[in-house]
Amino acid sequence: MAEQQVEQCDVVVIGGGPGGSTAATLLARSGYKVIALEKAYHPRFHIGESLLPMNLPVFERLGVLDKVRALGVFKPGADFEADNARGYNTYAFARAIGQSPPHAYQVWRQDFDRMLYRHARECGADAREGHEVVQVEQRGSRESWLDVKTDDGGSYAIQARYVVDASGRDALLSTKKKLRRKNGQHQSAAIFGHFRGAVRREGEDAGNISIYSFAHGWMWMIPLPDGVMSVGAVCRPDYLKQRKGRTLEFLLDTLKLSPALWQRVQHAELIDNEVRVTGNYSYDSRCMGGPGWILVGDAFAFLDPVFSSGVYLAMSGAEQAVEVVDAALRDPACETKRMRDLEKRQRAAMARFSFFIYRFNGPVMQQMFRQPRNTWQLEQGVISMLAGDLFDTPKVLRKLRLFKLVYAISFLRDWRRGRAEHRYRMAQARAQFTGGNTAVDRE
Repeated sequence: MAEQQVEQCDVVVIGGGPGGSTAATLLARSGYKVIALEKAYHPRFHIGESLLPMNLPVFERLGVLDKVRALGVFKPGADFEADNARGYNTYAFARAIGQSPPHAYQVWRQDFDRMLYRHARECGADAREGHEVVQVEQRGSRESWLDVKTDDGGSYAIQARYVVDASGRDALLSTKKKLRRKNGQHQSAAIFGHFRGAVRREGEDAGNISIYSFAHGWMWMIPLPDGVMSVGAVCRPDYLKQRKGRTLEFLLDTLKLSPALWQRVQHAELIDNEVRVTGNYSYDSRCMGGPGWILVGDAFAFLDPVFSSGVYLAMSGAEQAVEVVDAALRDPACETKRMRDLEKRQRAAMARFSFFIYRFNGPVMQQMFRQPRNTWQLEQGVISMLAGDLFDTPKVLRKLRLFKLVYAISFLRDWRRGRAEHRYRMAQARAQFTGGNTAVDRE
């Protein structure tokens, strides 16, 4: 490629989702020349509409909290189906024992992601859309060459001192470097749509995300702006493999498996007759990065979304990744240790989420969520987990360790059912399922 066709910059950020936009914003603010590349155009569809309270301090540091507030539905907590008079228990974020904010928001991700990307551009990042990275060649610890193609048929190259991969579930570098590995303990797939006219909770619970369990997984209802409700089911692979015929009918038949949820959605109208299916949810990468490159958000790992951890882990991870990049460009000798420390931190938080995710459909965890008790503040510890406070609050971490002990004791009381669920989950994790990334069916 001719010399004049090669652009130079300090950092290339691949991907225009929340993690990539966060990294691009903060690096540009720090004075680096940043080129951010998004292969699609905003707004583009993305699932993951329910945010966590611990997102709010990140929004404030980025300077977008007011913009998020304008886009979102106020989310005071999460509720889970229960055997009581009103049919559910609310885990109100205001009862968390750490320093997490008492609420969060729920957003249309296409609007949220577009806002963050525009903000990165406003902060000085050269944020480009319709530009896809097709090849990355590392010629040195501070010299990466990227081949980029544009949607109008053009192409060019970039020479960068550092590469931040926030390419989402495409996991560009992880895939090319053969780092991506399937989660051996958990696998799930999802089918979902957006409905208008679904019944919301009453009063102060109106903005809650609602979680329901059923024999093959769990379901969600997420209130969004303009009277829309995101409704879907995360299923074990063997259930979704049964899908035949019209996808809409399969979705509706699935939702009927939860009578409490179906009561709220039976008279609602599916927007644009559009149903989406996505699979292969859980994976991680063997490492987070190396000299001159780092993985952020879903490009590093993805968990089952039952506790809405994705956006927060991506954005908080991006903040920490920016510190690694900045330190490495200033003092390369510190890069390895800083990256190792960040990877340890991220994996620790993912493991704390995963403990609950892997066991959520088991009899012991279901009993705990349906009939919560606040003995030793364990319920409040779980609320803090749901708020995303999984990194730096010693009291929360102590309560979660205690929760594991109580869980183990409860498991022993009903070990046969618990062991059967564990065996089934492990069998499903090994199952062959090729759902791929999000596919759209229009009925």
